[in-house]
Amino acid sequence: MEQKKIKIALLGLGTVGTGVYKLIQRRADVMEHTIGAQLELSRILVHNMNKTREGVDTSLLTDNWKDILQDGEIQIVIEVMGGIEPARTMILEAMNAGKNVVTANKDLVAEYGKELLDTAEENQCDFLFEAAVAGGIPIIRPLKQCLAGNDISAVIGMVNGTTNYILTKMFDEGVSFEEALKKATELGYAEADPTADVEGLDAGRKAAIMASVAFRSRVVFGDVYTEGITGITAEDIHYAKEFDSVIKLLGVARNTEGGIEVGVYPMLLNKEHPLASVRDSFNAVFVHGDAVDDAMFYGRGAGELPTASAVLGDIIDVARNLQYHCTGRISCTCYKALPIKNFDDVKNKFFIRMQVENQPGVLACIATVFGDHKVSIARVVQKRAHEKEAELVIVTEKVKEYHLKDALRELKEKDSIKEISSVIREY
Repeated sequence: MEQKKIKIALLGLGTVGTGVYKLIQRRADVMEHTIGAQLELSRILVHNMNKTREGVDTSLLTDNWKDILQDGEIQIVIEVMGGIEPARTMILEAMNAGKNVVTANKDLVAEYGKELLDTAEENQCDFLFEAAVAGGIPIIRPLKQCLAGNDISAVIGMVNGTTNYILTKMFDEGVSFEEALKKATELGYAEADPTADVEGLDAGRKAAIMASVAFRSRVVFGDVYTEGITGITAEDIHYAKEFDSVIKLLGVARNTEGGIEVGVYPMLLNKEHPLASVRDSFNAVFVHGDAVDDAMFYGRGAGELPTASAVLGDIIDVARNLQYHCTGRISCTCYKALPIKNFDDVKNKFFIRMQVENQPGVLACIATVFGDHKVSIARVVQKRAHEKEAELVIVTEKVKEYHLKDALRELKEKDSIKEISSVIREY
C-alpha cells in the first residue's frame, strides 16, 4: 500500500463544521496509522470571510467554491452546511469532478438521496452520510453492512434529541410543553425556531433515510406521516405514568406485506421497552431483523463532537478506500421498488382523552359510534368528574387510522362530547 497524503475540503464551519475541524486536528497524529496516509485539510468554504473564528487557521478559508472544485488534489469534500441549495449543486459538481463526498445533510439525503447516490455510482465515488441520522450513533453503516444479511422488518427510534429532552422534562418535573421548550432553548438543544424539531419534521427526514436503507427501497420525506409533540399536555403525561408508560416521539418504519409503513408521532411506550429508558437529549434506534432478532443503538444524537465523530468515521472510510483504489464500493442499496402504504390504512392502538357530559348514556353512545366504525375498546378510565362534565380516557385495540378518524369526526358532532383533548398512539 502506497503511503501518501490525502487532501480534503470542508464546506461549512458552523457547529458541526467546527466539530469536524477540531476532531481532525485532535486525531492528526494517529491518522497515518489509522488509514495509512496523512489527512490534510487544505480548504474550508465559509460564507463570511470576516467572521472571527477562534482556533481556526484562517489561511484555509475561502468563500469561492471553485477554489475547491477546481483543485485536482482535493479528493474528499465534506459538506456540513445543511439545507438543500447550494449544497446539492456543490455535491453533484464535486462527484462529477471525481471527488468523494461525506455529508451530514439529512434534508438533502431524505429528498435527493437517489440522485446523489446514482451520481456517485456513475463516477465511482464514495458518497457517505452516517452523520445525517442520529448524530454520533452508528446506524447507516450497520444497516448497510453489519446487518446486510438480515431481512429487516422494523426500524423504530428516537432520532431527535430536542423532543426527547422536552418530553423527559415534562415527565420528570411535571412542567408544561412551553416550559420544557424554554429550558431546551436555554441549553442550546432547541433552535430559535424549533418548528422542525417539535413538529416532527427533523425526525421525519431521518425516518425516510433509515427506511430506505433498512428495506432497500426508496423512501422520501414526502412519504413520511409526521406529527409533533406540541399537543402533549401535563394531563397526558399524568395518564402515561398511571398506565406505567412514557410518551416518546418515535420514528416508526415497518416493512409489511401491504407495503412500507413510515411515520413520526408521539407514542405511549410501556416502561419495560428498552426505548422507554432513553432520556434527555440521547437518541436510540431499535432494529428488528430475521437473523439478528432485536438490536438497539444508543448514544448522543446531536451536538458538535458527536456528529463530528460520525463525519470523521466516514472520512476515514473514504480515505481507506482511496488507499486501496476501491471507492464506490458500496453505493445505493435501494434495488427494490416497494409500495408505500397509505397511512390511513396503517393499524395502531390509540389513547383518547375526551371531555363529555356527565350523564347516563354518554358512554353507550361513544361505544356505539366506535362499534359502527370498527373501533374496539380495550379500556375505559373515568377520573375527573364534576356535576356537569367528566373526563374519559379510552384505549382502543389496533384499528386502521381512517376508521378512528371517521369515528372521532362523528363524535365531535355529538352535543354530549365537549372536546376531544388528546389522541396519542400506543406502541
